[in-house]
Amino acid sequence: MDEAIAKRVDRLVEYIRGFEDIQSFVTEAIRAVPRHRFIPDVALATPGDPDQAFVIDRDTDPDSWWDTVYSPNPIVTQLDDGGSDIRAGVGAYTSSSSAPSTVAHLLQLLDPEPDDRVLEVGTGTGWTAGLLAHLVGPHGSVTSIEIDEVVGEQAAKNLAQTGVQAHMVIGDGADGCPQRAPYDRVHVTCGIRTLPYAWVEQCRPGGVIVAPYSPGFGDHVLRLVALPDGTAIGRFPGYAAYMMMRLQRPASAAPDDGSGRRHPTQVHPRTIGLAPPGADLAMAAVTDLYAHISREENRFLTYVLDPADPGQWAVAVHERGNPEHTVYQMGERPLWEEVCDAYFRWVGWGEPGRDRFGMTVTPEEQRVWLDTPDQVLNRG
Repeated sequence: MDEAIAKRVDRLVEYIRGFEDIQSFVTEAIRAVPRHRFIPDVALATPGDPDQAFVIDRDTDPDSWWDTVYSPNPIVTQLDDGGSDIRAGVGAYTSSSSAPSTVAHLLQLLDPEPDDRVLEVGTGTGWTAGLLAHLVGPHGSVTSIEIDEVVGEQAAKNLAQTGVQAHMVIGDGADGCPQRAPYDRVHVTCGIRTLPYAWVEQCRPGGVIVAPYSPGFGDHVLRLVALPDGTAIGRFPGYAAYMMMRLQRPASAAPDDGSGRRHPTQVHPRTIGLAPPGADLAMAAVTDLYAHISREENRFLTYVLDPADPGQWAVAVHERGNPEHTVYQMGERPLWEEVCDAYFRWVGWGEPGRDRFGMTVTPEEQRVWLDTPDQVLNRG
């Protein structure tokens, strides 16, 4: 690695260290497996606000490309499952190189040891597979699954050109890879709403699963430990927002056919839409609904959707300067009232934070609980 690249890597590592108390085993891997070897010549930098996204092109503006690759930014490498040109910069984000600080945080939670067998779900560019391969060493193994054939083929090339040994599989990551099980660690790089039991089944007792958990309210990190009885149990030790696993993407709301009902609400839409992480986990577990917000120049909107029936949705609206708030409801299920009830139940529990919630996964269900596994909030 030449001196200029080494300086960029150093700056990135210093940023990551400032973000969180990241241990040296993670930063050493980041130094050993440079990110630039996994970023395409043309990609989309996403600093956070979608309106600020910009295209980077190694040929036309190499300085910007290098600065971005070794910045804290996530870098989107595919739009609309490959259906849109990345140069246009417009479309749904469907594959990326995640923010380095988030990658480091999840790897630290995973805590792979030399000689471990690791299953990675969602190869993406291959950078995280490379980091995992460095961490487990020459006697460990990394099996990485990617559902998109084009993305997977490019990741395999990136890994080969970097000299990284990893076993690549094109397929549905929800199935795991039973042929190469058992695994000591399962590392997931896509958002999930339901954790596939195959990941637990393919873990050794004591094995660790780390996954971005996006149940419909907020984004969280889930860390589970596999138990000898075939279940797994764990908690939510932080925040991570990743693109959803393809087969778990939420359905779009049905079009408004004009049959909805409008009524006032005393609860400000921001109360639900901007609720703290603990409230998000409670509302998701109790209601099994999705929610998202939209900010307009003079309005704030919180949408609620029943993922099992996209014809059931509601939107709560605050208009700037208006002390009254309204809800427009499609379908018979009182979605807004349900999420408000779940929110105030959370308040009544003393507003517990994210770290007080946990999950148990069995062959039949995943249960979210508060404080201890016997205080179950849902069964599903």
